[in-house]
Amino acid sequence: MKNQLTEVFNQHYQQDPAAAYFAPGRVNLIGEHIDYNGGLVMPCAITAGTWLLLAPNNEGMIRFKSVNFKDESSFPLQNSYEKTGGEWYNYPLGIINELQDQDWKLTTGLDLLYYGNIPIGSGLSSSASIEVLTAYALNDYYQLGHDKLELVKLSKKVENEFIGVNSGIMDQFAIAFGEANKALVLNCDTLKYKVVDCQLGDYILAIINTNKTRELSESKYNERVAECQEALKALQQEININYLCELNAEKFALHSHLIANDTVLKRATHVVRENDRVHSAAKALNAGELEEFGRLMYASHQSLKELYEVTGKELDAVVDFCKTYEHVIGARMTGAGFGGCAIALLKKGYEEDFAKHLTEDYVTKIGYPAAIYVHAIGDGVKTLAVPVN
Repeated sequence: MKNQLTEVFNQHYQQDPAAAYFAPGRVNLIGEHIDYNGGLVMPCAITAGTWLLLAPNNEGMIRFKSVNFKDESSFPLQNSYEKTGGEWYNYPLGIINELQDQDWKLTTGLDLLYYGNIPIGSGLSSSASIEVLTAYALNDYYQLGHDKLELVKLSKKVENEFIGVNSGIMDQFAIAFGEANKALVLNCDTLKYKVVDCQLGDYILAIINTNKTRELSESKYNERVAECQEALKALQQEININYLCELNAEKFALHSHLIANDTVLKRATHVVRENDRVHSAAKALNAGELEEFGRLMYASHQSLKELYEVTGKELDAVVDFCKTYEHVIGARMTGAGFGGCAIALLKKGYEEDFAKHLTEDYVTKIGYPAAIYVHAIGDGVKTLAVPVN
């Protein structure tokens, strides 16, 4: 892969790359729509991700190119930048803008080449992968001195303020701190985390892309964030909390009468119960109880469908099929929903049979096929050796 990208870099920029980097995508095993509510999530990095090659140039321009898109762009060196439309290069441009806001000035031009094998809009965090990758690469190449956590916070700020999506910190954190064959149990309030062995034994993690893309900034994601904030404000009339996830289900039940709006109550109920499920899921994984973990996955999806209303017919079709397939012990949507991906715990050796029958069922219900693939649980963002031609 790096050799092929080096050739593209040479041909397009008429020079060799000076450095190479990789950042993964991520799946969230359980704990959905919890990160912006101060709760626990359980993400892991995957071996699919984004590659970046870079080199300075003498043109006084920042030049962006991606193997995945036809559009490319260049910007003159200046002190600040603004988002332009919905193009992919707004993510790295936002990172450069934020780094320059923090007293770093780019004094020479810069050539950047990206390639990713994360399906765009799938819910596997292609955007956060680009953000963390760019921040990590510039920090490393220019020796800016930021640690990984600072880069995670910077990337989240770009997502929120430059891109305009009110997401939490989970995606960037998992992409930066992921470890092979491990899941992270992350407290999104304190940013403290534990590493949990993710030994799946006779099972593998199948990722099912519904092939229904969604633009988070144009979806109902921000609406859900606002509904949770409304629920929190109502609860704060009686109790001193900063986040919904400071309550467990039992304590929430004592105060839920404060939430007058039925829809807002449903949202808050999901959040509190889902946070409890993450606690239970971590115990199940640590004990090697995969069937219990799978049961919790199904319960999570049902809650996201009925209480949080973010699944949709495509994701529901996938999970409904998984419930009927005897070699799957758990499945759920992953990511923000509104399309994107589901994950399933599938018994090894049944990948082709599963893909065949799921595809038949999905086409009948939805009208077009889903994409099914398997990625291992991999490492977080890292520096790569630059190939020599």
